[in-house]
Amino acid sequence: MRSIRVETSAATILLTEAPEKKLKDRRTGEVATDANTGDVLWTVGVVYIEGGESALLKVTVPENGLTEGLTVGAPVSLAGLVARPWESTFNGQERHGIAFRATAVMPGEFPVPAAVAA
Repeated sequence: MRSIRVETSAATILLTEAPEKKLKDRRTGEVATDANTGDVLWTVGVVYIEGGESALLKVTVPENGLTEGLTVGAPVSLAGLVARPWESTFNGQERHGIAFRATAVMPGEFPVPAAVAA
């Protein structure tokens, strides 16, 4: 399926969950890896705030995209963020959603309100 680039320049993104290894199979504990590079994949939880609305997201990031200084509750920047629609059938039930992936997650800054910047 097609990936859709997500423009984040107008958003405030806060880290809500520290990075943890993404599991391919929860029953066996098998860790997920990138199909092309073999890099171990991690997930981070963020709240994405833009235009007065917010959403909690889980974002997948390759291990080499995790940077130092990530603190839960602090702003972060998500480089190369894309959204990819998915669907599957599990135990006879159809499921669908949007998966988010970034090339890197790094400490960010709170945006300066326009009234203060002027």
